Amino acid sequence: MIKFILVSASFCAFTLSVSVLLLATTKLVNNVDHSPLQFSDPTTLNHLVFAIASSEKSWPRRKEYTKLWWNNHNIGIRGCVFVDNLPNNDTNSNSNSSSSLLPPLCVSEDTSKFRFTYPSSLGGYRDTIRLTRLLKEIVALHHSDVRWYVFCDDDTVFLMENLLKTLSKYDHRLWYYIGANTEMYEQARYFSFAMAFGGGGFALSAPLAKVLAKHFDSCIERYHYLYGSDGRFYHCITELGISLTREPGFHQVDLRGNIFGLLAAHPLTPLISLHHPETTDPIFPNMTRIRAYQHLFEAVEFDPQRVLQQTVCYDNRSSWTVSVSWGYAVQVFHNNMPLPEALKVLKTFKQWNEEAKRATERIYNFNTREVHHDPCKRPSVFYLDKVAYGTNKDFIISNYKKSYQNCSHDMPTKKLEVIKVVTNKLDLDIKQLQNPRRHCCDVLPSRAGEMMEVAIRECKDEEMIYMH
Repeated sequence: MIKFILVSASFCAFTLSVSVLLLATTKLVNNVDHSPLQFSDPTTLNHLVFAIASSEKSWPRRKEYTKLWWNNHNIGIRGCVFVDNLPNNDTNSNSNSSSSLLPPLCVSEDTSKFRFTYPSSLGGYRDTIRLTRLLKEIVALHHSDVRWYVFCDDDTVFLMENLLKTLSKYDHRLWYYIGANTEMYEQARYFSFAMAFGGGGFALSAPLAKVLAKHFDSCIERYHYLYGSDGRFYHCITELGISLTREPGFHQVDLRGNIFGLLAAHPLTPLISLHHPETTDPIFPNMTRIRAYQHLFEAVEFDPQRVLQQTVCYDNRSSWTVSVSWGYAVQVFHNNMPLPEALKVLKTFKQWNEEAKRATERIYNFNTREVHHDPCKRPSVFYLDKVAYGTNKDFIISNYKKSYQNCSHDMPTKKLEVIKVVTNKLDLDIKQLQNPRRHCCDVLPSRAGEMMEVAIRECKDEEMIYMH
């Protein structure tokens, strides 16, 4: 009987402890504001703070890429470029001038006390500790009214309006870790399929970033054996019980060479970022890398949400398939190509690890199709030439000029030199962002076969995209 009473008393104490714990947890949950997100109070540039990972060596060369997106949106934009030391002739450390064409430079704190044990023989680079800790340092700057902290490299190029649109889908008062994986299967297998790769950029909601900053130093110490900064971010965020919210508009671009295929078959979501411009060919022919990106941004200025959005339609008279990657390129296939096939990524690029010799489709984390060995059986490609408004700015006209194609005989599109694409400006609301649908297009009659006109429009109810 005495033993029974003792056991009962222990059980009651355990039950009481659990009840207290559950009550405390309930109070914590109830203290979170779960009221509906007010979309009348949209996320703006004033709500974002950027932490850009850089160095004394790389910043002088790569700042031209940052200037592409920072320069055009410098009113209200906040953040820092974190470097190990100030580059020569750079004196804008901690400058907050709103007229600056570039973000201010911030010299990182000393991180020599932290362990780093990833082997240098495998490419280990101790500076990744410094680049991880910039989360703690950017939060410590105590910017006001922050909703999102955005992390990226100094060779990451953003489309700011698309970033804002994408983040506006989410309640910034909750804990969010938003980004995307790599294009390379082997890279993801080695590092993690659940990790946001930092070169493509990723965003942390302010509440998550502030909590993470409190525990970051001890977490960095626990993961001294990891390779990169984005891996440490991922491991520490995972310890808080949060997983990655995937947004495929962030692009790590772990590819080399000609990335035409990737850009011409962009996912059905706004383009947010592109990475690694220095390890890929210029995205437009006969241009330098920076000039090619500047050319893309000429289209971004007109219609950022439509840039790289792929629209496919069919010329029934010629049995051609026309694929428009708006603001970039148009491909004309000389046959009927079913839509699912046209949406596959043309494998124009090389894999990131040039020593790898795998030949399976699993190299990439998306469906691909091979470049035909016969140039005459490849699509004719027309690259963006110029963009302009139509009458009274009611619509947008973009022209695309034919690229050289080394074919031994006359192509079906031999006379075709220019493709003119007419659209309305794309302005997606929250519901359309959450539940996107590809747009349709029509090939219009053109003169003497020298110019093709294409009109992009919203698809009709229940309209199917195929060769009629």
